[in-house]
Amino acid sequence: MYHGSCLCGAVKLSVDAKLSPVELCHCTKCRKFSGHIGATTEVPLLSVKIEGEDAITWFASSSKARRGFCSKCGTSLFFDPIDKQKHQWIGIYMGVFEQPTHVELAQHIFVAEKGDYYEIQDALPKNEY
Repeated sequence: MYHGSCLCGAVKLSVDAKLSPVELCHCTKCRKFSGHIGATTEVPLLSVKIEGEDAITWFASSSKARRGFCSKCGTSLFFDPIDKQKHQWIGIYMGVFEQPTHVELAQHIFVAEKGDYYEIQDALPKNEY
């Protein structure tokens, strides 16, 4: 069982499933939403329990996904695909989890959109999109 919360504690979550390896997303939307790159894990939607759902604000960032954040402190929390018939998972930003998580980085995605102020220097797979 994994536990986490937003910065102010208004939103608390628990995950009763293994966290997937972390994807580092460099797309413009993740960078704007998180303030840098998006570091997320994907878990089955039904494995997530949330306290304080009333403090979550959802923003439809595209026709394919919405992003959830704490309306009180602004913490980036979720990346949620809209098509639930096709996707039964939710992405959770790694920064919300209490340590240790025991997960590893898997890959970089959307590197074609990365910021110009940093270089990717590790040996992880790098996917243009």
